[in-house]
Amino acid sequence: MKKILLIILDGLGDRPNRALGNKTALQAAFKPNLDYLADNGVTGLMSPVGFGIRSGSDTSHLSILGYNPREYYTGRGPFEALGLGIDLQPGDVAFRANFASVENGRVTDRRAGRIKDTTELSRSLETEIDGVKFIIKSGVEHRAALVIRGPNLSDRVSETDPHAINSDIMLTKPLSPEAEFTSSVINKFLIRSREILNNHEVNKKRIQNGEKPANEIMIRGAGKLPEMPSFEKLYGLKAACVSGTPLIRGIARMAGFDILNVSGMTGRTDTNYENVISAAVDALKTHDFVLVNIKGTDIAGHDRKPELKREVIEKTDRAMEGLKKLLDTTVIAVTGDHSTPCSFGDHTGDPVPILISTSGITRDYVKTFDEASVSLGYYKITSLDIMPLLLSYSDRSEKYGA
Repeated sequence: MKKILLIILDGLGDRPNRALGNKTALQAAFKPNLDYLADNGVTGLMSPVGFGIRSGSDTSHLSILGYNPREYYTGRGPFEALGLGIDLQPGDVAFRANFASVENGRVTDRRAGRIKDTTELSRSLETEIDGVKFIIKSGVEHRAALVIRGPNLSDRVSETDPHAINSDIMLTKPLSPEAEFTSSVINKFLIRSREILNNHEVNKKRIQNGEKPANEIMIRGAGKLPEMPSFEKLYGLKAACVSGTPLIRGIARMAGFDILNVSGMTGRTDTNYENVISAAVDALKTHDFVLVNIKGTDIAGHDRKPELKREVIEKTDRAMEGLKKLLDTTVIAVTGDHSTPCSFGDHTGDPVPILISTSGITRDYVKTFDEASVSLGYYKITSLDIMPLLLSYSDRSEKYGA
């Protein structure tokens, strides 16, 4: 039996961009190692969750790992909180949060200029209102997790992220009668937080320095802790996760993965890609399955920066030079979790390229790894097909039938 290394370049899929000569970032990138793996493996197109579905990183990663999100997904918030080290209790409601910039009651930047550290801001907002405790922990850049803890709380509340600039700031609304108290207490918190953030020294200094203030906290992805079988129980695989992204770490933690900390792994475009890949290779010595998430490709897509997306791909590719030596003992798969075209700046339902490479595999005729080339490969699959394929190629799958 072989080990399995699954590398997910977040938001990898793209569309042709004029800035790159009407090529995608993958087509424009110099990526000899990815092309080698494609040439020595099988390729195709993978639709996250289902064909044409515009999936989030949460639902797509769940499905890639074999957890059908229609069964296990309760909201993004619990995974963000777990990934940031918050221990959730039964009855807690968790949210994904963004620090944003607001002027005259309107959102001017949903990411507060991609502020790098919001730790002091998060600490200033922790409080208790009407018997409900508000726990906040900062994540990468503008991201954070909010957990509310108290009796009779509901996750049936609306989000406060308008998903567009020049939109009015929002409060929550109850989506069912039992959520009225929860919505009311959250709104008290949001109104209080605006006053605190507008007067916080961190934001005063940012304004003085010509930077956008992080003076609004927007919440979405409400959910309670889901019940999920462990990855080892599902597949008999001891697994590890190498990712600087709290969401991915949270999903992996919920699934029972060992969560690895790596020097220089920031979850941003400035990640030390060599250290990330090296740590994944080392983890294969003690684990059967290693998941790697590279966030930089998605960040570049959201920021509409095709040259940066190409650069992240090339840096990741250089770090993958040593993977060629593993093919006799390891099944290596590379794909995205969804498409984030730089021309669009958000997730789309476009399929993403996938390659699976190992020794002894029946290769297709694809020589290069990009959206168009792999359309001629073996597979047109969904994310729920990935684990069965990896188990089969690693000689770990069980026979179906007599």
